[in-house]
Amino acid sequence: MILEVAQLQVKPGMINDFESNFRKASKLIAQIKGYISHELHKCVETENKYILLVRWESIAAHEVGFRKSPQYEEWKALLHHFYDPFPTVEHYITIKHETI
Repeated sequence: MILEVAQLQVKPGMINDFESNFRKASKLIAQIKGYISHELHKCVETENKYILLVRWESIAAHEVGFRKSPQYEEWKALLHHFYDPFPTVEHYITIKHETI
């Protein structure tokens, strides 16, 4: 499993519209082959800051399957105009550890 982490900075005064559009966009990403789940978290200390966590079966599911899909074009139209600066997106893997 791959965890996509995106740091989102929403323009001031646009939080309500962003959250409304994100609910619509959530249905789009969920249609993609290789998608597992996602969560949006709002920062407590900084009003306009969010973290988006998306679980994918592979990086290709995100980078190719999603980003080259018609759903991504709709996703961009719904969300990309809210960000300043444009989000940093990184992919993470789980490091196995033993419980003591």
